[in-house]
Amino acid sequence: MIEERRRWWAVPVVSAAQLLVVLDGTIVNIALPSMQVALGMPDADRHWVVTAYALAFGGLLLIGGRVSSALGHRRAFMIGLVGFAVASAAAGAATGTGTMIATRALQGVFAALLAPAGLALLATTFTEPGERGRAFGVFAAVGAAGSAVGLVLGGLLTEYASWRWCLYINVPIALLALAATLLVPRSGAAQPTGRLDVAGALLSTGAFTAVVLGFSRAEALGWGAPAVLGLLALGVVLLVVFVAVEVRAADPVLPMRIVLHRARAGASLAVGLMFVAMFGFYLFVSYYLQGVLGFSPVQAGLTLIVNAVAALIGATLVAGRLMGKVPPGALIVAGLSVAAAGVLAVVRLTPASTDVLAFHLLPALVLTGIGLGCVLPPTAALATSAVAPSDIGAASATYNAAQQLGAALGTSLFNTVATTVAAHHLATAGQPAAAIHGYGAALGVALGVLVAAACLAGVLTGARASRPI
Repeated sequence: MIEERRRWWAVPVVSAAQLLVVLDGTIVNIALPSMQVALGMPDADRHWVVTAYALAFGGLLLIGGRVSSALGHRRAFMIGLVGFAVASAAAGAATGTGTMIATRALQGVFAALLAPAGLALLATTFTEPGERGRAFGVFAAVGAAGSAVGLVLGGLLTEYASWRWCLYINVPIALLALAATLLVPRSGAAQPTGRLDVAGALLSTGAFTAVVLGFSRAEALGWGAPAVLGLLALGVVLLVVFVAVEVRAADPVLPMRIVLHRARAGASLAVGLMFVAMFGFYLFVSYYLQGVLGFSPVQAGLTLIVNAVAALIGATLVAGRLMGKVPPGALIVAGLSVAAAGVLAVVRLTPASTDVLAFHLLPALVLTGIGLGCVLPPTAALATSAVAPSDIGAASATYNAAQQLGAALGTSLFNTVATTVAAHHLATAGQPAAAIHGYGAALGVALGVLVAAACLAGVLTGARASRPI
């Protein structure tokens, strides 16, 4: 009975780690202007504070999943927590641009171990459908709310304490999670993995890095720029070579049986496309509240709490209770559809719209939050279900990599479409009106992505319609 109760410690500790990983993707964005002034950081280098973390995190996820299986998920999780805390403390104490970028990359390295180890630990600890639904519901709720919490916390810490606390705050969270992890029973024992697939590891890292760099450069240079096209082409070539190598490798870093399984592939594709749309949506809300309505960064962040609360409701009260009772595909399609309805509420914004907060933004924040909360638990559970113990780390890493790619594409795609359309309308409309036209066009793309994701998820996850998880 004591062992049974101790199992549930896995939920708060893994959720805390998920909060760290997601929080760090947004909290630093708010602190970046103050950080740049304090460190004397050139404009050309400031984006590397965000990009270094994203590239290290996403690029090393498959290796992190492999290491997690080799060490045992509980042990790998604890190493990830310690490393992330140390890297965060070093970043908070940085006195120069080079040190800051290096320590941010180090945070990403340990996040790449922490994220798949945490998801694998949760998946191996809870296998009964009812328990699995509750556990993944809480885990997903924290992840869904993390981005909004990061914006609010980043604004509050930067304004009332120091930008350095946007990094120091990770240390007590990580240490508390580490202490609580000692209460979690050992599970997900180390699995023999053979020799490290060096070629696969290098190719996967290179492909992810090239694609994400291409996305990020597209914001400034445009999608047709030679540098952007070259990076994206390189990423595609490396990905093709990676697949060819993995098919023949004796101990691949990503066994092809994981991504060729229709339902698991559908879950990763659905969450990746969800992140494309949602990260564009979050950028829109932040820009609109501050640039058009005149909100301060803290006020804009506090408004986004509506979305975080809605995501908590969707993940725990809806998805958490229905998992194990309804097919996962049904939850995923329903969540994507609700989120699409939320985006539709703001696509219809025009320069002449009135009562924007009450009739457009708040309904959009509620619906997208509920939709996101309904999508994350079943996709996370489905992506790691019916997987051999030796593959659970790779399956978890693949799911996390889909989120990272989606977030990177969503951010760059939204900015590119919005700025291009706004520039086109600037000659015939004022700045606010042109910006709203740009936002509308970009949100139209996000709406299309969500509708396409719902259709694809319905097809790909329908094979398991009779087998709720």
